[in-house]
Amino acid sequence: MKLTHLTAALSFAASPLMAADEMSVLLDWFINPDHGPIILAQELGYFAEQDLEVAIIAPADPSDPPKLVAAGQADLAVSYQPQLHLQIHEGLPLQRVGTLVATPLNCLLTLADGPIRTPADLAGKKVGYSVGGVEEAVLGTILRHHGLSLEDVEMVNVNWSMSPSLMSGQVDAVIGAYRNFELNQMEIEGVGGNCFFVEEEGLPSYDELIYVANSETMDKDRIARFLAATEKATQYMVNNPEKSWEIFSGTSAELQDELNARAWVDTLPRFALRPTAMDEGRYARFEAFLHEAGLIPSQNPVSSIAIDVTAN
Repeated sequence: MKLTHLTAALSFAASPLMAADEMSVLLDWFINPDHGPIILAQELGYFAEQDLEVAIIAPADPSDPPKLVAAGQADLAVSYQPQLHLQIHEGLPLQRVGTLVATPLNCLLTLADGPIRTPADLAGKKVGYSVGGVEEAVLGTILRHHGLSLEDVEMVNVNWSMSPSLMSGQVDAVIGAYRNFELNQMEIEGVGGNCFFVEEEGLPSYDELIYVANSETMDKDRIARFLAATEKATQYMVNNPEKSWEIFSGTSAELQDELNARAWVDTLPRFALRPTAMDEGRYARFEAFLHEAGLIPSQNPVSSIAIDVTAN
C-alpha cells in the first residue's frame, strides 16, 4: 500500500503540470477603464488562480466581437445589453452570461452653456448619433418624455465623433455619448457639458456592458471561473482604487493620461459587484421596450436572452 502511494507520488512529480484552460475574450473597443476588472484579474493573477489562461483581444471593428463569438471563434465578448436583444432576434446564438458595467453609461449630451436646458428645447435642432436603431429608439423615448418626437429633430450621423461634433457646433446634442468619457473629454478641453441620463428620462434601466457567449457551445464551468476572477478583481478595485489605477494604467503608456484617470474614477462605482447575478425583470422590461419601439418583431423569454451560469 505504501509502495503504491509512493509510486503514484513520484509519477505525479515527474509528470508536467496540467496546462491551464485557455479562454479568449474579445473586448468591445480598445482597452479603457471600462475593462478594469478584466485587466486587473489578469495582472493580479486571479485568472491563473482559477486555472485559466485568458487571451484579451481588442477588436479591429467594434461590431465584430458578438459575431465572432456566435461563429465559435472566441469564448466571450464584451458587448451591450441593448444590442444583444437585437442580435438574438437576428438569429445569432448568443446569451448574456455576466455583467461588467451594471448601469447605463449612455446619455444625451449638450453644452452646459448652450441653449438646450431640457430635451424639450431640441425641437428643430440637430442631434448627432453613431449607431442607428437603438439610439434612435432611446432618443425617441426621451423626446416623448418631453412632448416631442423624432420628427421634431434632425438626426445627423457623426460617426463616433461625439464631443467634437458637439463642441464645433455641427450638432446641438449627441445621443450615445458615455458619461464617463465624453463628458470628461469636453471638460479637459475647457468646454462644459451637460448629460441627460437616459434612465432618468423615461428609458428602462439596463446593463451597459455585458459578457456574451455562444448559447449552443459555451463552457459554463470556464465562464463561471472567469467571472469569479473578475469579481475578485472588482472587489480589489473598490477596496484599493488608487493602487488598482496604478496597476491598470501601468499596462500601457496610452492609458496614462488625464482622460483615462478621470474615467477610471467615474466608472469604478458602476462595475457589477456580482457579475453572475441577473435581474430578470431588467431584461424583460428592455425586451418589451424594444418591441414597443418596433425594433423587434416579438418578445423572447428572458431565459433565451440571459442566464446565470452558476445556477443549477
